[in-house]
Amino acid sequence: MFDPFGDYEAVGYLRNHAGEKDLELIKIAEHQLFRAQLPKALKYLEQAAHIDYAAFLRVHQILFEGLYPWAGMDRATVAPDKHVTKGHVHFCHPFESQRAVVHALHLAQEKGRIADAPGLIMGLFAYAHPFLDGNGRAMLLVHAELCHRAGFSVNWTATRKDSYLAALTAEIESPDQGHLDGYLRPYIGPQLDRHVWSQRIDGLRGLDGVRTGEDRVAAYEDPAVAAGYDAFDQARNYHIPE
Repeated sequence: MFDPFGDYEAVGYLRNHAGEKDLELIKIAEHQLFRAQLPKALKYLEQAAHIDYAAFLRVHQILFEGLYPWAGMDRATVAPDKHVTKGHVHFCHPFESQRAVVHALHLAQEKGRIADAPGLIMGLFAYAHPFLDGNGRAMLLVHAELCHRAGFSVNWTATRKDSYLAALTAEIESPDQGHLDGYLRPYIGPQLDRHVWSQRIDGLRGLDGVRTGEDRVAAYEDPAVAAGYDAFDQARNYHIPE
């Protein structure tokens, strides 16, 4: 059970407002809330002159504040001492999460790399994993808006969950080697009106995470945990600027 706060039995999964413990019901609630809040989140992104880290957080808050009291707060704020993994994949340290997202946004906007490296951008978002839950949906909306501003779209409805998540996992493990760029290339098309791609996103399920296992949490104070993260980060061999 993913329980970074250590109070699942007392207050439910990730301190959700209802105190619900049934993960199946939680996932249904997440999806329904996402669909209900999607228009508001997309309107917010459309009106943002520049997409920065605060905007990234705000999108998550809009989507999930009806379920989680910490919606829009990153891991550095709510669980700074906890390391999150999924299977053999390590997500970045909470205090480096913002830096990874900011780097991805900089590459996409100031450097104009979203068009030639949409997979790199998505992979950096995924490695950052800024939130305890709801990362996939939040980063998908931001990524779609970045693509729209660059004059193209990704046909996410044509992708397949298993193959996409396999490519995303490979991208996290070995960034900027073309794993996710190559996977997404056949699904890249012309820019579409926002209402068209918002309708496509509305029906999506399953593009929320990496391929292996469920989220697990451990304390960085454990030397083995810290060493495992350091080894994974070094193997990635990708420098995220300060």
